[in-house]
Amino acid sequence: MMNEVIKINDAINGFVWGTVGLILLMVTGLICSVITGFFQITHIKEWWKNTFGIMLGKARIVNDAGALSQFRVFCTVLCATVGTGNIAGVSTAICVGGPGAVFWMWVAAFLGMMIKYSENVLGVYYRRRNNEGAWSGGPMYYLQDGLGAKKQFKGIGKVLGILFCIFTILASFGIGNMGQINKITINIESAFLSDIDVGTYLGISKANWWIGIVLTIAAALIILGGIRRVMAVSEKLLPIMVITYLAGCLVVIVMHIGTIPAVFASIFRLSMGRKALAGGAAGTAVQLLFNTMKNGCKRGVFSNEAGLGSSVIVHCNSCAREPVRQGMWGIAEVFVDTMVICTMTALVVLSSGTIDLATGYAPEGINDATLVAKAFGMSLGRPGEWFVALAITMFAFTTVLGWSFYGAKAVEYLMGISWSRIYRVLFVFLVVVGALIESNLAWDISDTFNGLMMFPNLIGLLVLSPLVVRLTRNYIDRRIKGKDVEPMLSYDPNIQSETERAIEKGAD
Repeated sequence: MMNEVIKINDAINGFVWGTVGLILLMVTGLICSVITGFFQITHIKEWWKNTFGIMLGKARIVNDAGALSQFRVFCTVLCATVGTGNIAGVSTAICVGGPGAVFWMWVAAFLGMMIKYSENVLGVYYRRRNNEGAWSGGPMYYLQDGLGAKKQFKGIGKVLGILFCIFTILASFGIGNMGQINKITINIESAFLSDIDVGTYLGISKANWWIGIVLTIAAALIILGGIRRVMAVSEKLLPIMVITYLAGCLVVIVMHIGTIPAVFASIFRLSMGRKALAGGAAGTAVQLLFNTMKNGCKRGVFSNEAGLGSSVIVHCNSCAREPVRQGMWGIAEVFVDTMVICTMTALVVLSSGTIDLATGYAPEGINDATLVAKAFGMSLGRPGEWFVALAITMFAFTTVLGWSFYGAKAVEYLMGISWSRIYRVLFVFLVVVGALIESNLAWDISDTFNGLMMFPNLIGLLVLSPLVVRLTRNYIDRRIKGKDVEPMLSYDPNIQSETERAIEKGAD
C-alpha cells in the first residue's frame, strides 16, 4: 500500500512541479506583466519609493487598530519566504541545470514579481474584518467573492477557496514546519555534532530530542502569542538574518572577485543548457536547454513562492489603504528573495571554484546537499561550514513562524477563529516531531500539497486579471497622473466608504 501511495504522490508531484505547472506559472506571470504594462519596470521609481523608500525614510503612519505596519508585514512575509530554498534550492538548481539555471531563476523572478503584485492587489481589495476586528484575506477570499461572483464560476470560486485552504494547512505541517525543522536538525548535527557520540533515546539520537525540544519551546513562546508576536519577532530577526548572510556572501565573493566576470559569462553562455552549444545532436541540445530552464524556473518559484498565494495571507494584514500600494510590496518581496539573496548564494557557489565554469559541472564528490557549505568552507575553512549551518537554521526557523500564520488563517476561513487557536497548538507540537522522524515520504507529500496551492490561486488570478488592470490604472490615474477619479479600494461598499473617509482625513 505504501508503494502505491508513493507512486500516486510522485505522479501528482511530477504534474504539479513539472512542465504543466511551471508553464502555467510562467504564462500567468507573463500575462500579469503585459496587462499592467510591465509595471515592475515602467513604474520602478513608484514601487521603490513606496517600499524601500519607506524602510529607509519615515514610515507612513496609518491609524488602523486592526492592521499592522507595512514594514512589519513585509518582514513577516520574507521570514516565511526566505528559507532553505535560498541556499539549498539554489545549489540544487546549479547542480542539476548548471550555471545557466541562475539566468532562468532571474526570469522566473522577473515574472513572479507581477504575480505577487496581482495577488496582493486582489487580496487587499477583497479582504474583510474578522470577529476580532483584524483583517482577514488571501486567495480563498478573492476566489469566493471575486471568482465566485462571476456567473460562469458561481459556486466554483467557493470550492476552489476551500481546496486552497486544505492544501495550505497540509503544506504548513510539512514544508512549513516538519520539513524545515528536519533540515535544521540535520545541519546542526552535521556541522557541530558529527564527531560526538551523544547516545540515543527510544532509538533516536539524543541530539534530535534536545534540538526538537529547544525549537518547540522557542516556537511555542512566539506562535502561541498570536500574529502580533510573530510579526514583532520577525521584524527583529529578518534584518539581522539577511544582513548577516549577505555580509558572509560578500566576504567570499570579494575573496574571488577576479572570477566574477567569468561567472556572469558562464551564467549567460550556459543559459541555453550545458553542452547544448557544443554541437551535439539537436534533440539532446533541446533537452539540455529545457532541463536548464526547468530547474532554474522551478527553484526560483520554490524560493519566492510566487503563484502559491501563501504570502498574500499576511500582506492582507497591512495598514495600506490602497490595494496597489500593497501590491508593490509583493514586487519588493520577490526582488529581495531571488534577485538579491538567491543571486548572492549563486555568486558564492560559482566564484569559489566548486563548479567548473567551462562545463557547468560540479567535481566528483560534491552534490546539491553539500555545495554551498563546500563553497564557504573552501574560502573560510570550517567556520564557513558552521556559518552555512547557522544560516539555514535561522532561515528555516523563521519560515516555520510565517507558515504558522498561513495555516492559522486557512483554518479560520474553514472553521472559525477558535479552531485556528487549536491549530497553533498542534502546529507547535509537530515541531518536535519534525526533529525526530526520518521518513522522506512526509516531505514529498507536503511538497505536493505546496504545489497544489498554486492551481486554484492561478485560476483566480487569470480570471480576475481584468480587475487587476482596472485597479492599477485607477491608482496610476489618481496617484501618478493626478486625475480626479473615484478610487477603487474595496469590493465591499462599507469598507470602500470607511477607507475613503480615512484617506480624506490624511490617514494614507
